Amino acid sequence: MTRDEIFGKVKDVLVESLGVDDDEVTPTASLFGDLGAESIDILDISFQLEQAFSFKIAQGELIPESVLRDPKYVVDGKVTPGGVTELKRLMPWVNFTAWEKDPQVRKVTHAFTVDTLVNFVEQKLAKQPA
Repeated sequence: MTRDEIFGKVKDVLVESLGVDDDEVTPTASLFGDLGAESIDILDISFQLEQAFSFKIAQGELIPESVLRDPKYVVDGKVTPGGVTELKRLMPWVNFTAWEKDPQVRKVTHAFTVDTLVNFVEQKLAKQPA
């Protein structure tokens, strides 16, 4: 499956799950900011992705929030360097570069874009047996 095909299916999932217009779903659109997703929407998006791509997404796999609640990784509302490293390890499909400059927990959702979901799906599909 090509990246464009994956993007098309991800776009369909987001239009269905979030009730947005398809022209709003661009690679750089933020799921939570631009498209108005809320935490609860991630469950529906995960389910829809599972259906669209025939794979399973474990709870906390797409967005492992446990790191953001761990006092070892969060101090005064900011993610520690160790926490940033852990997020990158758990979510290699997310580009945290801009967020790292001010790693506030409340701003981490800005790193989740449509492209992030496409990267996630690409990596999941690459790990599936042929």
